[in-house]
Amino acid sequence: MSTLALAGLLRESASALEAALGAPVRMDPAPTKALEARIREGERADAAVLTAESVAALVADAVLDGRTARPLAHSRIGLAVKAGATHPDIGSVEALRRLLLEVPSLCYSRAGASGIFFAGLIERLGIAAEVNAKALVIPQGFTAERLVAGEAAIAIQQVSELMEVPGIEVVGPLPEGAQTIAVFAGAAFLGAAEGAALLDAVARLCTPERLAAKGLEAPHGAEGLPRWR
Repeated sequence: MSTLALAGLLRESASALEAALGAPVRMDPAPTKALEARIREGERADAAVLTAESVAALVADAVLDGRTARPLAHSRIGLAVKAGATHPDIGSVEALRRLLLEVPSLCYSRAGASGIFFAGLIERLGIAAEVNAKALVIPQGFTAERLVAGEAAIAIQQVSELMEVPGIEVVGPLPEGAQTIAVFAGAAFLGAAEGAALLDAVARLCTPERLAAKGLEAPHGAEGLPRWR
């Protein structure tokens, strides 16, 4: 079970994972909150890749094994437009605020970490009513697909998730002051015999070079990480 932010890297590395483990690997990508809800309803796998906060909560509830938990990647929220469209100015919080008020349409995700943050951001900027009046808020999935379909002028999501959609261009990450860094982490399920080995193989794939190619950053330091156990 994997959050969408790392889905591209893990999907492209599936054959390497299978070679390392000597067994088939099945991945189920979905937004963190959707995965956490399914896990709390009783769904199980060998390992899960979620936000660090969700991992910590499931460790505390004795669902995931805190001894296996580790950060895998840092992720920033970005903004994208359809390929060939003019890149708007998002170099400052004020420029971003102005864009969100002026743009005719936009898309963000309800269940993803980026969408939850963005909903809070527009509240803090005092423009939630104006933005949501013209926003396409999807339950889950890749927001940039709506750019290609012509349903939105800009899309907001994790940079790594925007990059999964062909036919779009990532303008860049949101500016400091309107940005958050999500920590994505993995842990094996308690009692899953193959979970630790699978997670070890996933962690070895998350090299700085591979992460950067997918719009992610390697974890740096432990400051701000939840206590696993």
